[in-house]
Amino acid sequence: GTFCMPRLPTSLAPFTVAEYFPTPGSGMYDPRQHAVSLAYVIPVDGDCQPQEDALDLAWLTPEEALSDEVQGELTDGHGMLVRQGLAHVGWSL
Repeated sequence: GTFCMPRLPTSLAPFTVAEYFPTPGSGMYDPRQHAVSLAYVIPVDGDCQPQEDALDLAWLTPEEALSDEVQGELTDGHGMLVRQGLAHVGWSL
């Protein structure tokens, strides 16, 4: 949204590089193509609202993000990225 203010550090580095493959069952799966993504943890202040292609935005506590229910909804390796991001910022899994 227009009042969303990310707090970017002066030295920005991803916590992981994820490689997606078009092969089902490969862990990190993208049916469209082979892809590489850089994953970051960025603190955000202000009012965050979905725009453009985003249909929804939900804030979760670390406990909620690690719950079986939420992890079950995160397919194709996205649950693993959430767990890695939380571990990167010191959250005990």
